[in-house]
Amino acid sequence: MTQFAIVTDLDRCVGCLACSPACKMQNDVPIGSYWLKVLRIGPNPKYEGAINPDCEMYYLPMQCQHCENPFCVEVCPTAASQKMADGTVQVDKARCIGCQFCVMACPYGVRYLNEEEGVVEKCTLCEQKTEHGELPQCVINCGGHARFFGDLEKGIETFEAYEEPKTLGSGLSYDAMCSARVKFKDWVRPYTDADVYTVTDVGNKPSMRYVLRYAKWVG
Repeated sequence: MTQFAIVTDLDRCVGCLACSPACKMQNDVPIGSYWLKVLRIGPNPKYEGAINPDCEMYYLPMQCQHCENPFCVEVCPTAASQKMADGTVQVDKARCIGCQFCVMACPYGVRYLNEEEGVVEKCTLCEQKTEHGELPQCVINCGGHARFFGDLEKGIETFEAYEEPKTLGSGLSYDAMCSARVKFKDWVRPYTDADVYTVTDVGNKPSMRYVLRYAKWVG
């Protein structure tokens, strides 16, 4: 079964926040609402009793986790929240009655009520782009080259991002950049299975993956 997801190399994320406004513009997210937020984790001491500069922190992009066992789907009384064949969780606005049961059921606080439309919205993993073989906008606009998109069933090493513009030479254009791809395994520093994390799993089995090698703790 396909399970689309994003893997983020947290050692490469510089907290530039480019992914968040890119998401808002691509998906026409209302002012004051976000489908993707970037959290600052830390600073925290590297060891007990440590003081500055022996502290560390990292940035954590947070969005819908497109869970394998999504609680939001379980509690939806109208089947507006659905687990799709590509593994993503989507909201059928025609069925949504704005009850916000799904908002309350989500462990990560990544859904919100669009009050103007009276429906719940969240990250769709840019399904309007990925269904045509494109990458999610947050992956395209990641300035740190930290975010990669792919199918978990094929392993995160196969996930893809755009090629560096400087390698495209005279062919440099937005379309050329979006079509030229690099794979996660060929781009990032070596990592082990122990370096791959999810956000806290409370039985919902979140699909997004995060690679963090050097921090002594994970929040």
